[in-house]
Amino acid sequence: MNCLIVDDHEIARSTLKQLIKFEDSLKLISECANAGDAYKIIAGQKIDLIFLDIEMPEVSGIDLVKGLGDKRPLIIFISGNREYAADAYDLNVVDFITKPVTLDRFLKSIIKAKEIFKNQDVFVPSKQDEFIFIRDSSIIRRIKLTDIEYFEAQGDYVKIGTASKTYAIYSSLKSVEGKVSGDFFLRVHRSFIVNVGKIDTVEGSTLIINKSFIPVSDAYKAVLNKRMQVL
Repeated sequence: MNCLIVDDHEIARSTLKQLIKFEDSLKLISECANAGDAYKIIAGQKIDLIFLDIEMPEVSGIDLVKGLGDKRPLIIFISGNREYAADAYDLNVVDFITKPVTLDRFLKSIIKAKEIFKNQDVFVPSKQDEFIFIRDSSIIRRIKLTDIEYFEAQGDYVKIGTASKTYAIYSSLKSVEGKVSGDFFLRVHRSFIVNVGKIDTVEGSTLIINKSFIPVSDAYKAVLNKRMQVL
């Protein structure tokens, strides 16, 4: 993975450069001390992973991530202040490491980043094809939309449920919803998108698909009933 270090403290950057040398899968592309320079580097080079400080002059690391949008590189926040952890994880980042960074803690974070990097892609080639491709470890796998029962948000991942197997991709449910919305799928809860044609029963605030119990939020009930064309 191509890496970028963004930290306004030179000692912190030097420490990370030494730690990166212990992991063969990492290639340090550049380093910088502020968000402005980081934007320029990301725009001009392929960056897969950013080691990012939070407290920096003018633009914080959190604001930098917000500005990068959904197509950003993977992010590992590194900060001396634990109070930022909750805000950091709300941004769907790989990890939050508290300074000073130890080799053991660094390598554990990289293991997580590598796993996410292998599983981060999902796309729909075209509507009429009615299938998606996902990255399943090192394999690009095709799944028919009609085989998918539901999508479930699980932290940094989205679980894809089918009758025979489940898969996990590194994505947000919002991103998935934008790619598979249409005749098949409907959002029924902040954490669930379901294949309407796979619904077995609905009772109260719960629907069942192939023995899986899925919650239905009040905000989505009317839309669900209309889609199911309940008589």
